[in-house]
Amino acid sequence: MSPPLTRSTVISAFLRSFLIQGSWNYRTMIGNGFAFAMLPALKRMFGDDPEALDASLRRHVNHFNVHPYLSGLALGAALRLEADGTDAETVTRFKMAIRGPLGGLGDALVWATWLPAVSMLALALWWVGTPDWMTVVFFLVLYNAGHLALRVWGFRSGLREGREVAQALTRANLVNIHDRLREAATVMIGLLVGVALASPTGLVHTGLPWAALGMLAFVVGLKIGHRIWRPTAIAVVTAIASLSTWGIVT
Repeated sequence: MSPPLTRSTVISAFLRSFLIQGSWNYRTMIGNGFAFAMLPALKRMFGDDPEALDASLRRHVNHFNVHPYLSGLALGAALRLEADGTDAETVTRFKMAIRGPLGGLGDALVWATWLPAVSMLALALWWVGTPDWMTVVFFLVLYNAGHLALRVWGFRSGLREGREVAQALTRANLVNIHDRLREAATVMIGLLVGVALASPTGLVHTGLPWAALGMLAFVVGLKIGHRIWRPTAIAVVTAIASLSTWGIVT
């Protein structure tokens, strides 16, 4: 049995997980960063046996890739497996099994819902007259609150559950959270279009053709936006940026 993990070792591993993409490359993806985050714990477990330390480091430096915000889930679970004395083959197979699901879930949860929803909310606030600096601060605080909460939850869950980390994912019901965030993002699209139309500098004040076009886009988005919300979000942001660039709205 390996020496138990200490609080300082666990904290060190978690803080290092923020740098997990620092050595990203096409050959090992985040493998180098994952091994870097594991290193303090591996030194504590195998520090008295150079060969065992070398072998443990080699099995974590290999190709590995998950969403960076959920990498803590894999990191915590790997720490638990190593601390429990799990054999090397099981640790490697475990990492191979979770990398696909954590990558897809993270992309859907963060890049495809959380980031667009917060961005459109910040844009809507800016459009109604919120000062630039306050809009930026609002975006950074809200976005990173979700970001950090996901990292902390993932690391603690992985460390607690080990190879049973799938149960933590099931209890958290991240798929349901993703669906709710997607609904919120759809509402944000409507809010952004609404303020782009009705605000004092909006399209309704630029002449009938542009106002009619804006209303038509609003109705189309209302009918089908929730079904294809990602292309709709990109179209809305692109249209507003183009109209602002051309000076049609300010």
